[in-house]
Amino acid sequence: MTRDATHTVQTPDGPMDLYDAFPEQKPIGAVIVIQEAFGVNDYIRDVTRRFAAAGYHAVAPTMFHRAGGGTAPYDDFSKVMPLFRGVTDDGIVADVDATVGHLRAAGFDDAQIGIVGFCFGGRVTFLVATRRTLGAAVGFYGGGIVTQRMPFFQPLIGDTARLATPWLGLFGDADAGIPIADVEQLRETLAREATVDHEIVRYAGAEHGFHCDRRPSYQEAAATDGWKRTLAWLGRHLGR
Repeated sequence: MTRDATHTVQTPDGPMDLYDAFPEQKPIGAVIVIQEAFGVNDYIRDVTRRFAAAGYHAVAPTMFHRAGGGTAPYDDFSKVMPLFRGVTDDGIVADVDATVGHLRAAGFDDAQIGIVGFCFGGRVTFLVATRRTLGAAVGFYGGGIVTQRMPFFQPLIGDTARLATPWLGLFGDADAGIPIADVEQLRETLAREATVDHEIVRYAGAEHGFHCDRRPSYQEAAATDGWKRTLAWLGRHLGR
């Protein structure tokens, strides 16, 4: 059983809602769940509750607050771009800082806090892992790390040597937006430059969004294995 609630925190760009989910027992750690490009929708809230069911205090910040918030449907990408108005890498880090502050107030120190993101959120986890020291980070199919995908976000691979949070990257070989060559370049750069624990996992035949059971690209085998690896990564690193 889990409980959930909505809270509001302050960021440099105004108030931001957080969707919180709690286990019935004392949490074993905390997880920040970073949304896809479609917002904090039913899927992201469900994933947040799944982390709570696994024993974590989980929280999903609504990172589209600068444009007034909201979500976009999976089948109409034209409604996605307006939600990104005002979103920058510095703003993303500020939103995560505000979320970390919320979790600190709940009794967690940074080493007990993990961050897990999907799609847009996958890139966010790498960004945060190079700028902040948390317990662990996991990115599902984060595009734009090696090759620019959106005009307002620069590639992040040049910051690999700054990686300060252990990072696990999960990618699908059939992802049309993240070529295998990019994934392997990231693997090689991490091996050469990163000084904290890191791992790259590829899933043959899996498309972008393979973990999302609300999208046609959902692949149960990859989603199940990715979730198992995510919980293992958090269990290995949080609080240590």
